[in-house]
Amino acid sequence: MTRVTVVGAGFVGMTCAQRLAEKELAEEIVLIDVIEGRPQGLALDLNEAAAIEGYQARVVGTNDPADTHGSDLVIMTAGMPRKPGMDRSDLLEVNGKIVNAVAGYVAEGSPEARVIVVSNPLDTMVYLMAARLGFAKNRVVGMAGALDSARMSFFISEQLGGGVADARCMVLGGHGDSMVPMPAFSTLNGVSVTALLSEEKITAINERTKKGGGEIVALLKTGSAFYAPSAGAVAMAKAILRDEKRLIPCAAYLQGQYGLEDIFMGVPCVLGANGVERVVELELSEADSASLQRSAAAVRKDLETLREKGLL
Repeated sequence: MTRVTVVGAGFVGMTCAQRLAEKELAEEIVLIDVIEGRPQGLALDLNEAAAIEGYQARVVGTNDPADTHGSDLVIMTAGMPRKPGMDRSDLLEVNGKIVNAVAGYVAEGSPEARVIVVSNPLDTMVYLMAARLGFAKNRVVGMAGALDSARMSFFISEQLGGGVADARCMVLGGHGDSMVPMPAFSTLNGVSVTALLSEEKITAINERTKKGGGEIVALLKTGSAFYAPSAGAVAMAKAILRDEKRLIPCAAYLQGQYGLEDIFMGVPCVLGANGVERVVELELSEADSASLQRSAAAVRKDLETLREKGLL
């Protein structure tokens, strides 16, 4: 039996569970949270919806880590969301403690699992998760580029008046204001966006992409994005569970690629049964390469803060 665990029954977690069930990516989806009753109630609701939607997957809601044991894949969404005026780095300490706790029971009960981290600050939390799990680094990956590139795709299609299904974008670097949108590697049905939009419009799209999450936080006022983040996480889960060998930008462990060592950063990855099957190296301009190095420096700063607080 294929079992996928979603850690955290907040908006991202519950939407991940819904998408996993509706796509029937696992026979059993375990939704775990520390709040008693919430994951159980959401699971019951999703199971009742199955009669209407026609999916066979069963959702289990629990507060007990033992119920997650034997998971083939774990999606980590638990953590405090951003509030207006907050940077993703403001979540370091509280979410770091949550990641450490979850890594403990995943390592103990699901030693063969592949793990997708969604919790912010993303690149730092996936590094921490990998360090605490002790798994092969290719089995731990962060959901960032899938979301950031989807946002960029929408912004491009909006400028062009449609065609979002044909948009394929690439965003590298950390999941924050230092991310590096790559219009030179972004296309609309194979045509480079640099041939479709002016440099001025592309620059505006790049800046909006960097602040895409903050834009939603400012509008919602009491929460952060969850539809697109859950879609990104489940697209990655599908690629892994079905061994699709799909190229998706993700936060992967780098060992010399792009001139970076011992860091998780957003890069193009081939996802399959083993998690990150391969990191694809793009030929970057000097300016883009410098931007990627600055993004890495921002991630390393957060990692150093984790070490200072004794969480890493």
